Amino acid sequence: MTSIAFLFPGQGSQAVGMGKELADHHPVARRTFDEADEVLGYKLSHLCFEGPEEQLRLTEITQPAILTASVAAWRVLQEKGLSPSFVAGHSLGEYSAHVAAGTLSFPDAVRTVRQRGKYMQEAVPVGVGAMAAILSLDLEKVSQVCADAAQGQVCEPANINSAEQIVISGNTAAVERATKLASDRGAKRAILLPVSAPFHCSLMKPAQDRLAADLAQLAFQKPKLAVACNVDAALVEDPERSRDALVRQVTGSVKWHQSIHLLIARGVERFVEVGPGKVLSGLMRQIDRSKACSNVGDEASLQKTLEQ
Repeated sequence: MTSIAFLFPGQGSQAVGMGKELADHHPVARRTFDEADEVLGYKLSHLCFEGPEEQLRLTEITQPAILTASVAAWRVLQEKGLSPSFVAGHSLGEYSAHVAAGTLSFPDAVRTVRQRGKYMQEAVPVGVGAMAAILSLDLEKVSQVCADAAQGQVCEPANINSAEQIVISGNTAAVERATKLASDRGAKRAILLPVSAPFHCSLMKPAQDRLAADLAQLAFQKPKLAVACNVDAALVEDPERSRDALVRQVTGSVKWHQSIHLLIARGVERFVEVGPGKVLSGLMRQIDRSKACSNVGDEASLQKTLEQ
């Protein structure tokens, strides 16, 4: 029996039309969108299916939208009898992973990520923070670049996506200094990203504190599947550790590269990206090309994955 892991995408994978095909073909997917609409009190489904894109890009809409599209795709796979041995999600995607693992109910997760998006947006005034992608510079060198560029400001590795791609986050001026330093020190490219806030760095502490209060109110169950958590690149298998990892994740680095290696070490042979986009499939090619990776975001990709 091949060991399978489901991977759930994070912010940046949103696109107008996401989830529509699955909702049109599978009642369980349609019901997932209806459930989100009811929980949120507005037509999230309409924004996912029809846009407009600028609204879908607002963090407090993006986060529940990606979660809902991902859970809809996961429920279709579940109905088709495909279940994983492990789950993991990139940043926001960790909430989708916990819904799949049974740690969190879907309504609780939808409400929480809407607030998470809002808190993250409000934590830092627009323009104060920035993020940049550093390509082809190892983590040790990127960490040193951040330390040298900080000059009393915040500049930290935020997403360790693969050996070839590390995203940094912090005060705008510090991140700009770091991109220049990284280029001088041998990075293939260092590019500022079009994001609305500096995610996964210590500037997000106000958001982390607000989210911690919300998560403390929620009922967390024992996960039925081991979840590879971002902040430790470790498997969480109990409710309190799951909650704690989601809190610390707001200011902590997303250790994606390490998490995937952990799953491979646990014997995972096949990875399925569940939800919109193919960001994680792309990273998989950078991390380990020998592992099979497919995605499920629409009808064609669903059929292809089921055949494989």
